[in-house]
Parts: sequence; C-alpha cells; structure tokens
Amino acid sequence: MPTNFIEELTWRGMIHDIMPGTEEALMKKASSGYIGFDPTADSLHIGSLVQIMTLVHFQRSGHKPIALVGGATGMVGDPSGKSQERNLLDEETLRHNVQCVKAQLEKFLDFEGENAAEMVNNFDWFQNMSFLEFIRDVGKHISVNYMMAKDSVKSRLETGMSFTEFSYQLVQGYDFYYLNQHKNCIVQLGGSDQWGNIVTGTELIRRKGGGEAYAVTTPLIKKADGTKFGKTEGGNVWLDPTKTSPYQFYQYWLNAADEDAGNFIRIFTLKTRAEIEALEKEHSEAPHLRTLQKALAEDITTRVHGKEALDAAIAASNILFGKSTSDDLRKLSEKDFFQIFDGVPRAGISRAEITNGLGIVDALSAKTGFLASNSEARRELKANAISVNKEKVEEAFILTPENLINNRYILIGKGKKNNYILFIEE
Repeated sequence: MPTNFIEELTWRGMIHDIMPGTEEALMKKASSGYIGFDPTADSLHIGSLVQIMTLVHFQRSGHKPIALVGGATGMVGDPSGKSQERNLLDEETLRHNVQCVKAQLEKFLDFEGENAAEMVNNFDWFQNMSFLEFIRDVGKHISVNYMMAKDSVKSRLETGMSFTEFSYQLVQGYDFYYLNQHKNCIVQLGGSDQWGNIVTGTELIRRKGGGEAYAVTTPLIKKADGTKFGKTEGGNVWLDPTKTSPYQFYQYWLNAADEDAGNFIRIFTLKTRAEIEALEKEHSEAPHLRTLQKALAEDITTRVHGKEALDAAIAASNILFGKSTSDDLRKLSEKDFFQIFDGVPRAGISRAEITNGLGIVDALSAKTGFLASNSEARRELKANAISVNKEKVEEAFILTPENLINNRYILIGKGKKNNYILFIEE
C-alpha cells in the first residue's frame, strides 16, 4: 500500500497546484507518474533538482517514477516562461544530451526493484508518426480556443509565436496520453509553469482515451533576496562537475541565506521533519555556525558528486577561510586550486630549479619579486610570518619537488592575508 505522497510534498512546501482527486487516486494503489526533462544541454542544472526530488519522493511513497527525456520535444521548444523562441537542436546533439541527462538521473532514482524508475524518450513514439496522423488523431480532440486560453500562449501573442511553439502543448499532451495508455501513468508532475501543458494532457486522456488522469505542480523556487535561484555571477549551477566544480557547487548551498536554507533543506534533502526542526533549533541558537547551510550543502553535494568530492570541497572551503593544512591543499583539483586563489600573485620557475632545491629567501624575492628584497624576506621569516603550503617555515627551508601540489604548484603565505603561488613552467 502506498504512503501519502501528497502529504509528504505538502509539509516540504513542494505543492503549488493540484488537480482535485489526485491524493485519493494515489492512495488507492501504486501508480505510475512522470516528469519531463529538457535535453537542450548535456547536463541538468540545480533548477531541475526540484523535479528530480519530486520523483524521488514519488518512488519512496511506493509509486513508479518515469523520467521522460524530451528527445522529440527538444526539437520543438517549450514556450512556457520563455520570451522568445529557442534554437532547435539536431538529432545527434539531442541523443548525446539525453545520455548525459540519464546518467545524472541515475544518481537519484532507483532503476531496480518492484517500483523501479524508468527512463523514456518521446522521440521513440514520435519519430514514425506523420504530421497528418498527428493532427487527425490528436489535434481534433483539443480546440484552438482551449489552446489560446493557456498563459504560455497568451503571454506571447503580442510579440508573436510560431506554429511550432503553439503546437507544443499538444505534443506534450500526447506524451501524457501515450504513457497513460502504455505505462499506466495517471499523474504528470512538473513546475508551476507547466500547469497549462499538463492539464492539456489530462484533457486529451479524458477526450481521446476516456480515462482519468491527474496533475501536480511544484512552486518555482525564489530566493529571499529576489535573485534567481540556481544562478551565480558565472551563470547556471550545473550538476556536471566539469561545468560547476564540486567546490563551487558546495559553496552555492553553503552561502544560502538563513531564510532560504530552511526552505532548501526541506526541498532538496530527504531529512525528516524532526531532523530538520532539530537543525533549525540548533541553527537559531548559534546562527554564526551556519548549521542549516552546512547540513544542506553536505547532503546535496554528497548526493550529486559523492563523499570524496564533498571532502575535497570542505577542504577547499577550510583553505578559503584559513582553517587548513597541507593535506587539505593536496586534496584540491587544479581547477579548485585556482578558483580559491584567483587573483593571487604568481610566478613561474623551471622544474630543474625546484629539483635542485630552491631556498625560501630566493623564492620570496630574487626569483619572484613577491617581496621587495632578500632582507625583507629574512625579516618576515624571522618573525615566523612565512608558510609553505600552510605550514610555517624558517630561513633555512629549501623548496623541493616534495612541496609541489599536483606536481606543479606551491602556495607561499605571508601572515594571514597575503598569498603567492609558485608554478612550474612547462
């Protein structure tokens, strides 16, 4: 017997609209439900996490989640929430993107077991369907008046909308109808901007198939300061570690405002209500410790990137705030190293120089110009102000290949705030 999926989403603040009868239908028996994912990039970004977590809760409630990757609809372009028509992608690019998205979804959903998740691609049922077949078998069931009443269409009437985009809601509606007929799918889930498209699907199922189908949408995530969720100065926060490093990913969640962290930890983690309320109590007693943000960042970074990547991200954060060791530095990838020390003065030396041994006084002045003179370098060393890879050194210290991070870099520090980077010129 399934548990109450709608109740779970409700206390987590994840319900925006729901069609009457949905909760009752899902409590009667285990059912299938689906969410569509946009394959116009070779990675999902954290804006998709709301929908991914919705499917995770759906599966945990005893239902079968279906993740639809829009290989066909990606060629058309959804007008919902868009001010202009999107560029359409070719079949080869879409196929590559679909494979990448599937790999990311597999980190969240269980594709084995009694209510195993399933991945479908709507290109499979659209590729052999002719235009005439579509307008005869699908188009006749939905009136133009019905389609024109949708917000996603009305908002674009003044600026113009192609027939391709206008037909999108019919294409998505047919996806729901197809899954209803072939996969016993009775509910479509999605963001609140998808309500019109989803309801078109329930209407098509009722008129063409004579069945009942339901709809649930989640709120669009808004941040307390009014800035867009999932965006930084550098652009989207992606799930792909080559687009957004685990360190950057971890920092995004760690830097959440207190108000947002309480919201995010309900939506993006599987922690229970009791666990979250305990964290909130602990956080309120000592806000400066950022208990909520740390719990959120650790949970979601581990889920997306794994425990090893989380440890490296925490090490990088410790380095950034001065609470670090040489071991922390050595955990960093080259990309993370330079993100943390962006803008730090740097100088190149040859591998032969470091192999032969380079005195710390020369490394600070004569070879690099980091400090004005050898006498200044000796003065700082006598004051115990110089460190190599976060460890204090004395005037007699010699830099060797053992000091290289990733076999190429050395971090020299002066006091708490000044850093310099030596790197091997290849």
